[in-house]
Amino acid sequence: MTQIHKNLIAGEWLTGEGEIENVNPSDLSDIIGLFAQADADQLEATLDQARVAQQAWATYGIERKQAVLNAIGTELMARADELGTLLSREEGKPFAEGRGEVYRAGQFFTYYAAECLRQLGENAESVRPGVEVDVRREPVGVVAVISPWNFPTATASWKIAPALCYGNAVVWKPANITPASAVALTEIISRQDIPKGLFSLVMGSGRSIGQRLVENPKVNAISFTGSVPVGKSIAAAAIGNLTKVQMEMGSKNALAVMDDADLDLAVTLALGGAFGGSGQKCTASSRLVVHAAIHDAFVDKLVAGARAMKVGHALEDGVQMGPVVSQQQLDENLTYVDLGKSEGAELVCGGARLELNKQGYYMSPGVFLNTSNDMRINREEMFAPLASVIKADGYEHALSIVNDTQFGLTSGIVTTSLARASHFRRHAQSGCVMVNLPTAGTDYHVPFGGRGDSSYGPREQGKAAAEFYTTVKTAYIAAGDAV
Repeated sequence: MTQIHKNLIAGEWLTGEGEIENVNPSDLSDIIGLFAQADADQLEATLDQARVAQQAWATYGIERKQAVLNAIGTELMARADELGTLLSREEGKPFAEGRGEVYRAGQFFTYYAAECLRQLGENAESVRPGVEVDVRREPVGVVAVISPWNFPTATASWKIAPALCYGNAVVWKPANITPASAVALTEIISRQDIPKGLFSLVMGSGRSIGQRLVENPKVNAISFTGSVPVGKSIAAAAIGNLTKVQMEMGSKNALAVMDDADLDLAVTLALGGAFGGSGQKCTASSRLVVHAAIHDAFVDKLVAGARAMKVGHALEDGVQMGPVVSQQQLDENLTYVDLGKSEGAELVCGGARLELNKQGYYMSPGVFLNTSNDMRINREEMFAPLASVIKADGYEHALSIVNDTQFGLTSGIVTTSLARASHFRRHAQSGCVMVNLPTAGTDYHVPFGGRGDSSYGPREQGKAAAEFYTTVKTAYIAAGDAV
């Protein structure tokens, strides 16, 4: 019989009100397992226990907390091959990407393990004689983590690790489409020296468990990564309880390729940025803004590179792009292909469903030419292995196109000009700017986030995470008579 994987509810592994089937998108005959769906009573129980556990966790010494986070990170890195295989099997990204994601998740935990020992406060002289001021950060309380399917281990980890580091309890609702990675991470965390119920896994649909979670007054903060509509609905629900929110949402990132660019480098960056992870990245470069002087030469190399990409089973050797994650995602992608054509864009390669030796959600990487920035394929996040080339008259025109979007997560430029690179870095209206690098790919020790509809609330990652996962207390102390 297919194994049923349970939720971690108030410190106990429990079944729920039913199960969902987890299917390998590379091979639809491969059933990974059945995964329990939490019910409303279980959610209430785990939130009640989380509040108790958080109070206990807050009293743990900093070295004790550091040891917990370090153990989680070390195990993730040591098991990167095993857990990366599982991740690629259920999400569809090639094994190298799956392994890399798990290893990076381990680095998030070891980074925040060190941060446990660097939680320094501030002190100041008061404007009043004989009074001292102490400023420090304290845990915000119970944090709800709602994470996406495209980076099921890494995105969850960059939320969970700082939440625990700064003394909070975590109730995690992962995406239902990648539950196996969630159970694997939860199993590692559950074995650590933490209070019962400090960390909980509540798998379930967004409409039931997710909605109840964000509306619950027992939750002090919500960290969410997902779509703009869902993010806005979470913000609307949270405001009723004045719950703190941190949201990473949509994007429409652009890579500007200038006439002085190293053409081979530019094409490599564009291919990786547009088609890595089957285009299912919030940092994907789906708009390629290319200087007119090198447009044709760039396009020739880009199309040749896209056609040469090996699409196949995520765990097969040499595969550069796996399947998309689900039938729903594939259908949406193909709808965008039709939309682009109807808008007058020329699909010069790819953009079609592929039938391979294993039945899966395969799609060839597609390139649109003769596009303008007002087309819907250049305004809306497609989350697909589709890239649109937009011709620019020059640098200033390219910069204006890059910035002409409701989003603002990442943007990039490929140029050998220091002046252009410096100007772009200052004037690109995005939270992350890349110079001669792909738009996809960020570090864990520095802030991550965007502008516009891409982000709302405090930044994630690095020391900036403390702004969300803590609350500031300012204490005034009468010094009293000197001894």
